Amino acid sequence: MKKKPEITAQTKQNLLDAFWALYCEKRIEKITVKEIAEKAGYNRGTFYEYFTDVYDVLEKLEDSLIPDIHGLPPISIKNQDMEMPLDMFMTLYEKNSKYYSVLLGDKGDPAFASKLKKSTKPVIKQAFLEKSNINPIEFDFILEFVLSAMIGIMSYWFREDKVLRAEELVLLMHDLMENGVMKRIKGEL
Repeated sequence: MKKKPEITAQTKQNLLDAFWALYCEKRIEKITVKEIAEKAGYNRGTFYEYFTDVYDVLEKLEDSLIPDIHGLPPISIKNQDMEMPLDMFMTLYEKNSKYYSVLLGDKGDPAFASKLKKSTKPVIKQAFLEKSNINPIEFDFILEFVLSAMIGIMSYWFREDKVLRAEELVLLMHDLMENGVMKRIKGEL
């Protein structure tokens, strides 16, 4: 007898939610399949119908949070006004803040930031390289720097309970990218 798709989807979501609740409390290596199954109200056998182990749950959850190239809004660089798409990152981060703030935090998965950068780089590269004659290899390093900074500052913003308004944070990031950190620190702006 086949299971109904909506019941199957709900069971999987219940297991993911149970895992997430545990993951927010403790490191992944301390979480057991038995704990996840019990917290979700199922037995271990049900868990194994959907996942191979605890790390598989984390991977599937992360994969659902990483936008693919088609899930990101298109970036349009008009004329010579070339700017990083900060609003796109802010929207993505706020939409998934419940997860991103943990996964990109001190107790999160160090590989998650790399997955996030890898998914967004192609869209940004395409938009900028069409309008610029910068060396693609050099641009790759620039993007790595900028994306690392953006992920870091947004993670910090969430850890600090959004002490700046979102608009202020976007303006600060824009200013730092356009004018540089040292000019800002020295008060030369």
